[in-house]
Amino acid sequence: MLVGYVSNERFVAVSDVLFEFRGLDGVMTARSSISGAVYADILPGKYTVVLGRDGYGSKIVAIEVQADKPYQFRLLSDCLLGYAWPKCVKSGERSEFRVHAIEEYELELWRYGGEKEFIRRLGTFDEHGPRATMQVSPDGDYTQTGIAWNKLGYHSAVLSQFVEAPERSGLYYFHARSKSGDFFTFPWVVAPSRPRAKVAVLASDLTWNAYNSFGGRSNYINADRLPPTPIVNSRLELKRYTEVEHRSYDQDTYEPLSLDRPDPSNHIAEDEQLTDPIAGRQGCHLAPAEWRLLGWMERKGLDYDLYSETQFHFDQVPLDEYRVLIISTHPEYWSAEMYFRLKSWVFERGGRLIYLGGNGLNCEVEFLDDHRIVYQNTKWSHSEPQFAPDGSEYESRFAKRQESEANLLGVVFTFAGVMTAAPYRVKDADHWCFAGTGLKNGDIFGERSLHMRVPGGASGHETDKVSAQSPSNTRVLAKGLNPDEGGADIVIHEPSGGGAVFSVGSICWPSSVLVDEAVSKITENVIRRFRESDS
Repeated sequence: MLVGYVSNERFVAVSDVLFEFRGLDGVMTARSSISGAVYADILPGKYTVVLGRDGYGSKIVAIEVQADKPYQFRLLSDCLLGYAWPKCVKSGERSEFRVHAIEEYELELWRYGGEKEFIRRLGTFDEHGPRATMQVSPDGDYTQTGIAWNKLGYHSAVLSQFVEAPERSGLYYFHARSKSGDFFTFPWVVAPSRPRAKVAVLASDLTWNAYNSFGGRSNYINADRLPPTPIVNSRLELKRYTEVEHRSYDQDTYEPLSLDRPDPSNHIAEDEQLTDPIAGRQGCHLAPAEWRLLGWMERKGLDYDLYSETQFHFDQVPLDEYRVLIISTHPEYWSAEMYFRLKSWVFERGGRLIYLGGNGLNCEVEFLDDHRIVYQNTKWSHSEPQFAPDGSEYESRFAKRQESEANLLGVVFTFAGVMTAAPYRVKDADHWCFAGTGLKNGDIFGERSLHMRVPGGASGHETDKVSAQSPSNTRVLAKGLNPDEGGADIVIHEPSGGGAVFSVGSICWPSSVLVDEAVSKITENVIRRFRESDS
């Protein structure tokens, strides 16, 4: 009978896995096929199953075999991985470091600001038993539940793996190195115990999680749920590649994606420095790109307090104690609570928002608890119009459930210009944001960028433009030169309540601040003006 399937941490089928089924009638052995299928000559019932293969950690699980319900076995590759839990804390709070290693490893804590700064060595970690630092993954779809490492064999207080967050806010990274030389880094957002600067910055951890496919699902592959069988060939099986119109979001409901997972996309190489090009596909729009903005701010002497979007959702960011809030790079996924809290601060209490990213606030998320998040994609296609019952066109997934984010940001993502990059052209050189740049109307700026996935300029990757839902007083200051009128709009609008919003509408912008003088000066002008101005 078909007992189940076996797959790795990417939900890719693993062949030639050896199985022992230990039941009341004795022991039966089996081996997985090329599709990960496990056939065994056993009857339904309860079994202790031992499974393993070279290159993966062996495990022992107790299961109930059912004739009509194939079981999903999961194995974990022999490698070095890790994450902090919680991933975002305040100074003085603790996180647990959860590391998967098949041999002795050492761990250090670093702060990523204007430079990589060594904080302290956390120690060398190993155990007496063979491969005892190897983690054990749950079976089934742990993208929904969390992988919950350190739950087996980590009961001793003497062997606890907790670290207290430093006093200084910022983006921290754990550096893990195995005895044989493997190296892996993972981020840790440390917020201040109380506000210390006039400017707060949000790390886009909700977007990081949306793109994290560890376990076999992200918001881009198997977005609604895992399929019944593991992947053998992505191009032949995943909807992302088989749908001609790229309709990844064709369901009404989506299972949650947990924050409680390692996130290899945010790894930063040991020798990578702040001004190095960002070569990785994911790094160009996730934490490595956000580090470029934070590092640039520190080199310019622009103080900030760092928080995560998750902390903002749970009302742990005291907005009214800040003059300015900065969101950057790719803050695509926000809860309705976050959006309307921010909008109220800007429109009613004089808050100043600086949006240094693209495709922001585009899709609503809902938290089920502190780590399980539902991404509400609402049968959406980015490349085809989406219409409301009254015939009007929705501008985004967020608009389909709430309102267009253009009401707050002044701009909204459109498909035109996607996956291209270009400089900007000045349209309103008299505005104070261009002070000290020497730019005149018609001049071009933003040619230089560290963004290597989509090279070409500061307007790119994904771009936002003004729309019918933009506030009536939205002022367009510059326009990206991307093809098909797909360039990002740089805009500003100032609500009557004393607040202000400055938006650049481009994922590539933070990748240009360190290498393009005009982009750097414009960004500095806006931060300093918003931070110091009373009106």
